[in-house]
Amino acid sequence: MIFSVIFPVFFLLFLGFISVKIQLINKAQIIALSAFVIKIALPALLLHALASKDLHEIWYPAYFFVYASVTFALFILAFFIGQKIFKNHFTHASVFSLGASMSNTGLLGAAILTLLMGSEAMIYISLVVIIESVFLVPLMLTLAEIGRQRQANLVAILKITFITLLKNPLFLSVMIGMSCAVFNIQIPHLLDSVFAMLGQTASPLALFIIGGGMVGLTIQSFNLQTIYLVVSKNICMPILVYLGFTHFTDLDQKMIYAGTLIAALPMPSIFGIFGQIYGLNEKALTPLMISTFLSFMIVSVLIGVWW
Repeated sequence: MIFSVIFPVFFLLFLGFISVKIQLINKAQIIALSAFVIKIALPALLLHALASKDLHEIWYPAYFFVYASVTFALFILAFFIGQKIFKNHFTHASVFSLGASMSNTGLLGAAILTLLMGSEAMIYISLVVIIESVFLVPLMLTLAEIGRQRQANLVAILKITFITLLKNPLFLSVMIGMSCAVFNIQIPHLLDSVFAMLGQTASPLALFIIGGGMVGLTIQSFNLQTIYLVVSKNICMPILVYLGFTHFTDLDQKMIYAGTLIAALPMPSIFGIFGQIYGLNEKALTPLMISTFLSFMIVSVLIGVWW
C-alpha cells in the first residue's frame, strides 16, 4: 500500500520539479496552476464531496474541536515565544505563528488523503479547512495588521479581513457544501458532474505545483527559531493531535489516522507568501522548505505503519 501511494506522490513532485528545472514550464506558470487549484479545482472537489452527504456524515464535533484546540494552542505558544524569546516584531510573530500551527491541507492534504481514502478524505479535510481558513488565517491577518498599523481602527481591520474571507473560494465551497447537507439541497446532476470533473484535477496538479515550487529554494536563514517552527509544526502538532483524538474522543481509527496525517503535513505555501508580504522573505522560506522535506519522511512512515 505504501508504495502505491508514495510512488505517485513523489513521481508527481519530481515531475513538477524537473519540468521547472529544465524550463519546460516556468515559475509564473506554476503560480497560475496554483491559483487554478486553490480557487477552482479544490473548491469544486470540496463542494462535490460535501453537498452529496447528510450533516451527520460530515460534522464530527470531537474531531473539529480537538484539532482546533491543538492548532490554536500551538499558534498562541509560538506567538508568545516569538515575541518574548526570539524578540520578533508583533506582526512577524503572528506570521511565524501561522507556520508553527497550520498544515498544507488544501494542496498536499487533498492529494495524499484522496489517494489513501478516496472522496471520503474531503470530509476530514473540509473540517480542517474551516479551522484554518475561517479562524486561523483571519486571526493571523488581524494580528499582523494591528502590528503594522498600531493606530489603525480595529473595526476597519476586521471588516477588511471579513471581506477577504468572503472572497475565499475554499471557504465559500465548504460553507455552501455544508449548507446543502444541512438543508438537504441537491446540486443539479449536470452541475455536480462538472464539479466532479474539475475536482479530479486538484490532487495531481497540487503535487506537481509543490514540486515545481521547490526549484530555486535554498536554506539561507537557518537558526534556532527555524528549528522551533519546524519542530512545532512537524513533530509536536501530529503528536498532540493523535493524543487528543485517542484520549479525549471516541473517534474511529480511520478518522484518527486522517487527522494525524493532516497535522503531520508541512507548513502551507501561503506561509511563505505572507512572509514575503510582511517582509520576512528567507526567514519564512527556509522553515517552509525544511518543513516540506521533513514532512515527506514523517508522512511516509505514518502511511507505512497505518496503511
